[in-house]
Amino acid sequence: MALNKGGVKALEITMTSPGALEAIREANEQLGGDAVIGVGSVLDAATARMAILAGAKFVVGPICDNEMIKMCQTYDVPCIPGAFTPTEIMRAWQAGADFIKIFPATKLGPSFIKDVKGPMPQVRLTPTGGIDLDNARDFIKAGASFVGAGSSLVNKKLIAEKKWDELTELAARFIDTVNW
Repeated sequence: MALNKGGVKALEITMTSPGALEAIREANEQLGGDAVIGVGSVLDAATARMAILAGAKFVVGPICDNEMIKMCQTYDVPCIPGAFTPTEIMRAWQAGADFIKIFPATKLGPSFIKDVKGPMPQVRLTPTGGIDLDNARDFIKAGASFVGAGSSLVNKKLIAEKKWDELTELAARFIDTVNW
């Protein structure tokens, strides 16, 4: 809720989290009208289907699995598979991905996004992995459709200390950074 209050409108619950499917259901109950709840760390079609049936409104994977893309298309749910090279990016796009997750993005930097968008302007890219307040805007300026922030946004210390107002402020700073 704190992230949503700060302006974050899309929240990803990873399948590597204990009780992920139940967390997706609960998040939809609590935030369904205010945020889009999705699932991450999906490796196959069966997991994508379980998450979609639990209420996931988008599916993100660290790899490109064509069957996962087809499953998402069956349910009319956006699919965001992972890729690292221009060839992988184009194969994921041609397979029907809605966006391509560039992971880990900081290994490549914002210039990679700009370079890929040159010959492939139609491909919608989203960098994840190491996105923070210092580089989020640079990735957007380079042509990213949006960025995915993990530990730099979901601050474990603030959560452990239940400092929800500070977490909301951090989320608002991220939103301000990318909305230039």
